[in-house]
Amino acid sequence: MITLGRISYVNMAPVFYGLEADVEEVVGVPTELTRMLLDGEIDIAPIPSIEYARNSDRLRILPRLCVSSEGAIDSIQLVTRLPFGQVRSVAVTPESATSVVLVRILLPKAEIVPLGIDADAKLLIGDAALRSAFEDPTPHFDLGRLWLDRTGLPMVFAVWAAAEPLVEGLIELEHSLVASVRLARSEPERLAQQASETYGYPPGFLARYFEKLRYSFGPRERAGLYTFLEMARDAGELPHVPELRFVREEVPA
Repeated sequence: MITLGRISYVNMAPVFYGLEADVEEVVGVPTELTRMLLDGEIDIAPIPSIEYARNSDRLRILPRLCVSSEGAIDSIQLVTRLPFGQVRSVAVTPESATSVVLVRILLPKAEIVPLGIDADAKLLIGDAALRSAFEDPTPHFDLGRLWLDRTGLPMVFAVWAAAEPLVEGLIELEHSLVASVRLARSEPERLAQQASETYGYPPGFLARYFEKLRYSFGPRERAGLYTFLEMARDAGELPHVPELRFVREEVPA
């Protein structure tokens, strides 16, 4: 049986909505799943795209799936009372590596400190960011929107990575994950209601959020990912930009 990592945030609801696969799910935040994958505790998981790049010699990725947005994503927010360009320090969550690197790219002069330390701004991701945007009147800057404004490309926050040596059944699992997303897209009201009952947000709020998430790993997403990795390298966050090594040769989506 394949051991499949699942990010604990609501953004995974469409991917697991109608999943029909014999897997053991292991739930964790993105940085935890990265560690478990590299330690051999799980077979495959959605992990921060920057962590794939940092460990690409040990990992392969599914060619048809990612977690991205073309513009605002809602669940990755920089919260600050200052104008964005005046932020000189950011307290960041330990849960995601990609978002921290994105802050370094967008705010190259800002000091990065742990969450809980006094700073000009704080970075929130996942459900904490959704709750904050819902409840906190402090201005929020959406990093997906800022990235699109900067590059004109989608931002790929996570990829589905498997550690080598690869286990059997990953191709079939990819088919099942893609089918689950398609089913979720075809039943948006049911998806939103089901996720509302699980995560506690209003269905209408979740329906709008799910519309902003992208899961297909197409040419524009790949261009956006390569651009992000090149800028991460230039910011000193990556020694070099690796090739995207896939689990198998591509087939039409």
